[in-house]
Amino acid sequence: MRLSELSGKEIVNLYDGARMGIIGNSDLVIDENTGKIIYLLIPGRKSQFFLLGEKNFTEVSWDSIRKIGPDIVILEMDSQSSRKTWKL
Repeated sequence: MRLSELSGKEIVNLYDGARMGIIGNSDLVIDENTGKIIYLLIPGRKSQFFLLGEKNFTEVSWDSIRKIGPDIVILEMDSQSSRKTWKL
């Protein structure tokens, strides 16, 4: 699958039905040796410090993706504790 085919798809968590973002707004982390996607960095909601340039990202393992449909990517993450959040 090409990146252009993923762009614009909404990411939904199967566990709680939460909308997490859109792939076009997310970053992909790719293993440079294999060319495989390791995880997505999904931008979080606006921080109260957005004027200072602080951005929050949620790291989602590519292995947690269950289905890629025509409009939606469904992933399964069972709890907030299984997600890593990054502040840049």
